[in-house]
Amino acid sequence: MKYFLSLIFCCAMITASFVSEAQVKKTKTKTVVTTFKKPVGTRTLTVKRVTKVKAAVDSSIRIKIWTDSGTMIVKLYDSTPLHRDNFAKLVKQGFYDSLIFHRVIAGFMIQGGDPTSRNAAPDVMLGNGGSDMTRIPAEFRNTLFHKKGVLAAARDNNPEKASSACQFYLVQGKPYSDQDLNNMENSIGHKFSAEQREAYKTIGGTPFLDQNYTVFGEVISGMDVIDKITRAQTNGANRPLKDIRMKMELVK
Repeated sequence: MKYFLSLIFCCAMITASFVSEAQVKKTKTKTVVTTFKKPVGTRTLTVKRVTKVKAAVDSSIRIKIWTDSGTMIVKLYDSTPLHRDNFAKLVKQGFYDSLIFHRVIAGFMIQGGDPTSRNAAPDVMLGNGGSDMTRIPAEFRNTLFHKKGVLAAARDNNPEKASSACQFYLVQGKPYSDQDLNNMENSIGHKFSAEQREAYKTIGGTPFLDQNYTVFGEVISGMDVIDKITRAQTNGANRPLKDIRMKMELVK
């Protein structure tokens, strides 16, 4: 049986065990210079006051993804810790190195993470590897949605909507109008916030997947790589005719 993420609501399932890793929030000292006027006798002097304040440091995990089409950096969300820690663990183990993006659909997404894709012949159907691994419980968050560039977990049609632990996708999507979003709200029973509507109308995404697949990160550098990959020629199973391989590492 083949698992995959469909254009409606189907996704390639693969799973893996996860490990809990505590995220440490750090602080750094920032210099703030304040300028103000001070009267001195008959004169007015310009005075600068220098103070040191503590500022929060974003300690979120970042992943560098090298591909045959360029390099991306992805930030993992702290609000989805099960997916964050599992993905970081697999990256650290080198799990994704030399795997391919085995399913590419322009205007939708690029999908990878099937462990059987590493040495797969050109005519082999992919999307079924890793089915012996444990699913990750869904971590839906109202503030996380399928705008262009987000990283999300593939899944099969299990009733809990638990995620594959191996296979993932990066959203390209497309822009939608207010009427499109209104119609979608009626069909999927989910209301889009003002922020989500603005993102879907401008940069685009795949709003029909919201609250059905776990979003757990986003591209913060190299967004154009997604567009390059979606321009690849594909076969009837949406697999690129020329393999597009990946390699990942944790970055500070």
